[in-house]
This record gives sequence, structure tokens and C-alpha cells, in this order.
Amino acid sequence: MKLPMKSLPLLFVLWAGAASAAEYQVTITGMKFSATPAELHVGDVIVWRNDDIFRHTATARDKSFDIDLPPKSESRLTISRAGAVDFYCRFHPAMTGTLEVRP
Repeated sequence: MKLPMKSLPLLFVLWAGAASAAEYQVTITGMKFSATPAELHVGDVIVWRNDDIFRHTATARDKSFDIDLPPKSESRLTISRAGAVDFYCRFHPAMTGTLEVRP
């Protein structure tokens, strides 16, 4: 079937938007965040998992997210924008990390 040329841009947009998001995990154990994923992109999901016996947070310094993590719990965050985002635990400020998100 041959499509008229004016249909091609719409098909391209549909195809380009079909990329699937990846899911990654950042674990808290021993009062530390695990290494953050190197290939984060907008739309990816981070599962924050607290394996400690203490309550923690994953709180963005730019206030873009603040995830409360009671002991032995997890929460999901969908990445909504590109750039570097520094984060920390509000209860234990020495616990820090950085998300490097690509478009």
C-alpha cells in the first residue's frame, strides 16, 4: 500500500514516540544509596527501594521530587526532564547522589 506523502510526518511521530521506557532500581542499604543508572532518559522509571531498618527519603535538591521511604519499602518515580539532579536523604543529609538524565 502506498501512502500519500502528507501522511509520512504523522507516521514518523508515532514511530518516534513508540520507544519504551526502561526501569531501574536505586537501593538504600547500609545508610547509602546504590550507584545510579548511567543511561537514564526522560520517561524512564526509577524504583527507589529502602532495604535499611531506618526511614529514608530520596529528595531532589531542586525540589522536583521528594520520596518518603519507610523501612523495607519502595516507591516509583518517572523521570520527567533531562539534566543533572542532585538528591539526598532529608533524615541523613550525608547520603547523597546524582541522577544524570538524557533527553
